[in-house]
Amino acid sequence: MPETAAPLSRTEVRGRLTLLAVTLGSGVAILDGSIVNIALKSIGEDLDASLAELQWVTNGYLLALASLILVGGALGDRLGRRRVYVVGVVGFAVCSMLCAVAQSPLQLIGARVLQGVAAALLTPGSLAIIESSFRREDRAGAIGWWAGVAGVTTALGPFVGGYLLDHGSWRLIFLINLPLCLAVLVLCRWVPETRAGGAPRPFDVRGALLCVVGLGAITYALTVGRSNDPTVFWLAAAVGVAGMVGFVLVERHPGAMVPTELFASRIFTAANLMTFLVYGALGSVFFLLVLQLQVSSGFSPFQAGLAGLPVTVAMLLLSPRFAELAARTGPRLPMTIGPLFCAAGVLLLVGVGEGTSYWTGVLPGMTLFALGLSGLVSPLTAAVLAAAPDEYAGAASGINNAVARAGSLLLVAALPAAVGLSGTDYREPEALTAGYREGMVVCAVLLALGGIVSWLGLRELPPEVAGACTDRLAGDDPPHTECGQLHPSQGVRERAG
Repeated sequence: MPETAAPLSRTEVRGRLTLLAVTLGSGVAILDGSIVNIALKSIGEDLDASLAELQWVTNGYLLALASLILVGGALGDRLGRRRVYVVGVVGFAVCSMLCAVAQSPLQLIGARVLQGVAAALLTPGSLAIIESSFRREDRAGAIGWWAGVAGVTTALGPFVGGYLLDHGSWRLIFLINLPLCLAVLVLCRWVPETRAGGAPRPFDVRGALLCVVGLGAITYALTVGRSNDPTVFWLAAAVGVAGMVGFVLVERHPGAMVPTELFASRIFTAANLMTFLVYGALGSVFFLLVLQLQVSSGFSPFQAGLAGLPVTVAMLLLSPRFAELAARTGPRLPMTIGPLFCAAGVLLLVGVGEGTSYWTGVLPGMTLFALGLSGLVSPLTAAVLAAAPDEYAGAASGINNAVARAGSLLLVAALPAAVGLSGTDYREPEALTAGYREGMVVCAVLLALGGIVSWLGLRELPPEVAGACTDRLAGDDPPHTECGQLHPSQGVRERAG
């Protein structure tokens, strides 16, 4: 399909089909990131995997996604966002089949890494397509629907996975991706092609390699822990730190895949710091909770999946409304209150254990958690994109997605060992419960810190200015000085002076 300069509207057929294509595609990747958690116990028993191997089933995917998602955003800006998105969808379907036929933990981990590579191509493209294809007045609502679908698919993961596990094998959780990817490919015929304006930037090979080495080595160090082999731990940690320091230094040159000028915006920096804290906690909450419900509370996989139903309902109904609210009032309040609600919900879930009732022991905490999550996701996404111009849409989306996945990756790697879980402890109710409760308290603290970062970093704006920050994302008129957005002709502007 040829490139088009005509902006799409959410009310026209092509706009709706485009929105469906990008939300469904990114939803499949997000679903796969969460659906595996509910199957970890079954995978471990079937493939005789250790806790560290189960961590890598999750972290292998997150590692590839977090370290290469910036490359995916840059490739989309350079080669065409629709084209790279389609390649990612095809690759994701192929790798899902490889996961489904894996016969050992090592084979499954390898397939999951490849699946994460494919997800890194399609995930940043979805938001970049919305940002560059839709009319300014339709973007807040479109981003809200994208965030709503993202939240719903995250919450549906345990639910769908539980149903498939109760009625079949864990392999079905990967096979279900095939028809969904096919539907996305059919819908992509209506998606317009867009690229970044101006001369294409050189591909940042050094940055990509350093990011992979740095995150991978740090994740390995955190997963093996000091208890197994201190020499291996310190060597991996040193390589990881050196890789990340090198990545930061390399990214300071022109043409890097992480434009450092984006971080001159206080809004962009604060939103990404909050993302790291909150998504690190969220990944660990779902990792620990679904194991605790099955091992210690005696829930079936399907019952454990049903525990996340309040999140599904709240995200579906409330995310678009919170996005539009943030566009009118600014993101500070929902991005502060949302994490605090999540933290309170997690604290209510600390008591989950033997004999826990869903109605009194799980539902109250999950409901509070769901309300907080639905309040923070859409404003967070809008705040990140409002801090960057259209030519950096892919990079800004990639950075925020990378930060979110890196947060989940590092905390899921570090937390089990930090709270004393290792080996086959996930099969022992008493050992798992002790580690689970300590881990959930840590997650609640991180969520509360995320709310504090939002309050301090996102200064309150007058309603008329906050609305203008969203409405003028790609406009030719200069933005308000208070908008922490990049403008092609003006460089970086700092919100509120």
